[in-house]
Amino acid sequence: MKLSQFKYFLPEERIALHPAGERDESKLMVLNRKTQTIEHKIFKDVIDYFDEGDLLVMNNTKVFPALLFGEKEKTGAKIRVFLLRELDEESRLWDVLVDPARKIRIGNKLYFGDDDSLVAEVIDNTTSRGRTLRFLFDGDHDAFKLKLREYGYTPLPEDIQRLREITPEDEENYQTIYAKHEGAVAAPASGFHFSRELIKKLELKGIDFAEVTLHAGLGNFRDIDVEDLTKHKTDSEQMIITEEAAQKINEVKDAKHKVCIVGTTAMKAIESSVYTSGRVKPYEGWTNKFIFPQYQFMVGDAMISNFHAPQSPMLMMVAAFGGYDFVMKAYKEAIDGNYRFLTYGDAMLII
Repeated sequence: MKLSQFKYFLPEERIALHPAGERDESKLMVLNRKTQTIEHKIFKDVIDYFDEGDLLVMNNTKVFPALLFGEKEKTGAKIRVFLLRELDEESRLWDVLVDPARKIRIGNKLYFGDDDSLVAEVIDNTTSRGRTLRFLFDGDHDAFKLKLREYGYTPLPEDIQRLREITPEDEENYQTIYAKHEGAVAAPASGFHFSRELIKKLELKGIDFAEVTLHAGLGNFRDIDVEDLTKHKTDSEQMIITEEAAQKINEVKDAKHKVCIVGTTAMKAIESSVYTSGRVKPYEGWTNKFIFPQYQFMVGDAMISNFHAPQSPMLMMVAAFGGYDFVMKAYKEAIDGNYRFLTYGDAMLII
């Protein structure tokens, strides 16, 4: 497959800038691979496609407030810092992206907050935009993390930030209701559609849940710069599949019930930790798996996903699962049918 095969025109008005009024009342497009038919539903109707004994696999990562807005020492130049990964807890070292990058040099100090009580020093240039910062903070690690939360903003994707301001409501909206383990800088948006009421109804129907953790990074949103997708290299992301989750998935597969993977990040985690026999194994580590057609999936019988950006790794994974021609046809139908796209947009169920 070539990068250009995943290009389509996404009108700006189709980008959802805010979530649906109720989490489970977004639109749901249902793709049936066997019959090659498309249905148009509301997300809460997803319950009709699963039976007692089926399993939903969800990513319970939690987004942290990774955006900081500060000033450069002496000049007062406005700087935006995106926290990517904590490298060393004791020395407060972080991998970050800075914007504008051209203004930042090794040795520069950056000040955050109205009282400049959070200060960082640039100690390394790692990429054209990336830097390593050492935060100069006297308190313990818990106090330091509280300070980051005090000054940090919800890291909405740039597609949304380009069109509107970050609001206090985004702190709650840009998080699944089952988020537990902090570490992601990008939310598993397919999970936004699950309300507590819907989860309760699924449980009452006998449908079970398994949770995995994959701390999604910005690599999912970076432009792919090679036409031949076999040459694309992805960033590594931290993931955890517990023994309990692996056992639950394997037992459902053995019982011939359906396993539905909620989102591309959960799918990446599962497919990064599966034997050739199709059994999932517990795993804690990193993955840089890149899935595109004609990848052969080993575990999921169904998949829930949002509508993704053109030429994005997430679109490629969905096309691999649903079939390239079928998914691209569905995307055209979604645009024509006023579906909402990207992070806060509507959902797709592939069965």
